[in-house]
Amino acid sequence: MYDVTDRGSFDNISNWVGQIQQHADVNVNKVLIGNKCDVDPAQVVVTEEEGKALAAEYKIQFFQTSAKQNLNVTEAFQAIAREVKDRRMKEGGTTAPTRRKDMIDINKQTKKCGGCCK
Repeated sequence: MYDVTDRGSFDNISNWVGQIQQHADVNVNKVLIGNKCDVDPAQVVVTEEEGKALAAEYKIQFFQTSAKQNLNVTEAFQAIAREVKDRRMKEGGTTAPTRRKDMIDINKQTKKCGGCCK
């Protein structure tokens, strides 16, 4: 995510993507978000076209959002969630949460054995 009113945040995207490529799983899902699309156009220093071009370069989806006005925020989260789901399905995984054998289910009802703990 970068701030459309801050050229430095946009210029840092390539560094952030490099960090993701270096430290995250090779198949990690990504989207590019230009935030603060609600501001006065005179304050915008990174155009929508620049954001779209950078997203195309990295082959990822692009969204312009406003966290303040809740514009396209849900759409961006839904898009990344869909991508994760689709990737997991292609990998033969499941989208349902898996249950580890070493975990305790705190919602499971246990039978009382009698004795002192009635």
